[in-house]
Amino acid sequence: MLIAGFPAGAFQTNCYVVAPAAGEECVIVDPGQDATDGVDELLREHRLKPVAVLLTHGHLDHVWSVAPVCGARDVPAWIHPDDRHLLSDPAAGWSDTSAQLFGGLTLSEPDDVRELSDGAVLQLAGLELVVDHTPGHTRGSVSFRSPADEIMFSGDLLFAGSIGRSDLPGGDYATILRSLATKCLPLPDDTVVLPGHGPQTTIGRERAVNPYLKEAAPHAGPTRGI
Repeated sequence: MLIAGFPAGAFQTNCYVVAPAAGEECVIVDPGQDATDGVDELLREHRLKPVAVLLTHGHLDHVWSVAPVCGARDVPAWIHPDDRHLLSDPAAGWSDTSAQLFGGLTLSEPDDVRELSDGAVLQLAGLELVVDHTPGHTRGSVSFRSPADEIMFSGDLLFAGSIGRSDLPGGDYATILRSLATKCLPLPDDTVVLPGHGPQTTIGRERAVNPYLKEAAPHAGPTRGI
């Protein structure tokens, strides 16, 4: 599998292109602020043809360039329905104070938007990616996994040594702990985590050192009826 990426814009949001190999079709994950030129450069360098854009959630720093990237290549964008409204109303994903920073910014949906669901298996560009609904950072947060390659694109669910914030609209701390418990902790230690911000890590490393995964661990057991 070929995975190439770069941190985009002021938010340093990791944007990835993913393909079976150079010279083949690919998917683009989370084209953030001013990501268009970086995406084009990676596509030229690796001779890739995009067939879709995949969005881990609807926050502005992850979807800023989705409409121009999709429009230039005539490809669909995939997002969970609970975050779809953020494509055209980015301020809804931020606190009132933060939203004022984007008061003059207008975004629009790509022409072709398709909705993700928990457990769906996407067959795109010769790849097989499993969709995990992982709410807590936003209601519609998802991660994408390649079980065959033991790779997880975690968005803002899990970072090296930390997790995504849960204090913005649609976020909830107890919910993100459940997502970590049910979607991250069951994975093999060797699973490579490619997060929305910062360096890559592994599930094993985070299981050992990440305090939030340790806090999530009790939630991973069976639920008792009351």
